[in-house]
Amino acid sequence: MIKAGFGWSDEELYNHFLFDLQVRHALGLDTLAEGDFDLRTLYNFRRRLAQYHLAHGVNLLTEAFADITDQQITTFKVQTNIQRMDSVQLASNIMDMSRLQLLVEAVQRLHRLLSPADQSRYAELLAPYVESNSRQYVYHVKGKEATHERIAQLGPILARLLSELQSSYGQTPTFQALERLFGENYHLEAAGPRLKANSEISAGCLQSLDDLEATYRKKGNRAYKGYVANVTETCHPENELQIITKVQVAPNNTDDAQMLVEALPDLKRRTDLDTIHTDGAFTGPEADQALHAHGVTQIPTAIRGTQPDTEKLHLSDFVIEQDAQGAPTQVTCPQGQQASVSPVGKAHSFVAHFATEICETCPYARDGRCPTEVGKRRRYFRLSFDQPQLDRAQRRRRCATAKQALKNLRVAVEATVRSVKHPFPAGKLPVRGRFRITCMVIGSAAMTNVRRIQRYLARKLTLQPVCQGCA
Repeated sequence: MIKAGFGWSDEELYNHFLFDLQVRHALGLDTLAEGDFDLRTLYNFRRRLAQYHLAHGVNLLTEAFADITDQQITTFKVQTNIQRMDSVQLASNIMDMSRLQLLVEAVQRLHRLLSPADQSRYAELLAPYVESNSRQYVYHVKGKEATHERIAQLGPILARLLSELQSSYGQTPTFQALERLFGENYHLEAAGPRLKANSEISAGCLQSLDDLEATYRKKGNRAYKGYVANVTETCHPENELQIITKVQVAPNNTDDAQMLVEALPDLKRRTDLDTIHTDGAFTGPEADQALHAHGVTQIPTAIRGTQPDTEKLHLSDFVIEQDAQGAPTQVTCPQGQQASVSPVGKAHSFVAHFATEICETCPYARDGRCPTEVGKRRRYFRLSFDQPQLDRAQRRRRCATAKQALKNLRVAVEATVRSVKHPFPAGKLPVRGRFRITCMVIGSAAMTNVRRIQRYLARKLTLQPVCQGCA
């Protein structure tokens, strides 16, 4: 955790352990003569953590972080019913390769894997791709058309290699990576492989032969290759100390709303969460269902999708009361008229009937700006909606209410995200793979909590009144 909190390499950590008195004191060692540590110990420990994760699907550092955090929350009496959440892009320690370079690099690695007999067998076929490294090969290919042509030429070669070498090398990681690359870049048709257009390649395609889990995402005008970290922390206004409660890491094409859904069960089990502040990216139908199931209210700072027409009334302009299960019971229109809500037809559909004599005098109804419908056989004004529409409307209403309050509880989480990301220059971690990146992000988050606690205790110490007798 100390290593991740400062962004040190293994060697830097070792040197600090040997000669940095602050680090030794933090580890309970008061002199340079105490304690013993070897880098091999760290390597073996990390290997055992990874093996346990592969065998049981559990990251023990995640569980340790949760246990430590829960003790901190209890010790400092941190209120956890209101929390906030935000995500950040993290780059894996991989080389930025084009499609052509990635394919050539995969061919070269397969060539090194082949037996001498197989290398001789494919010597003429693979000669253009193994004479120099993949970067030098790509450097000599000029222009988009030439690049596209070279990638297309590789299709039949890869198809032949995959077909003829499957029985001998099919179980090796190198062969499987090449097989994945071929499937992501070509259509296998009767006439032979056909190159896929860029638009046909998904964001989850292979980005590096050294990190099979890293993905691609374009956010704004920037492109990212790697992972996304999601950070949740307390934000109750009465707390003097806010604590990071949960850290998640996933491929960076993972939707923010999915991260929220995955975090809710653990947060509800460990804390008193009932309100969570997020931005608009964390909203959606799946998030609404999970929030209902766990009894958590979401307050977003923005809403996904197009903005509604401000000249007309919308369902979010109506005050809708709900029971403990989330079903609507009563609706009040912007003009103050109330109506009972009844379920109709298919499940999760509702209707409310408003008094005709009142609606006929309403300027919104006369001008056709009200979402109510006028009955054809008998004169009445009906408001129909389903559960997803209700969820969106309530979300918009909470968002508008939060903006009117002029106190955005979510915005400070961006500083927290920066604190977790700060030890890694430009947001690029010195490791690869989801497990290793998760471990480093957890360590950085744990150190962020420790630094906050230290500042909180120091501040309390300076504010303590001085004893008159001592003075």
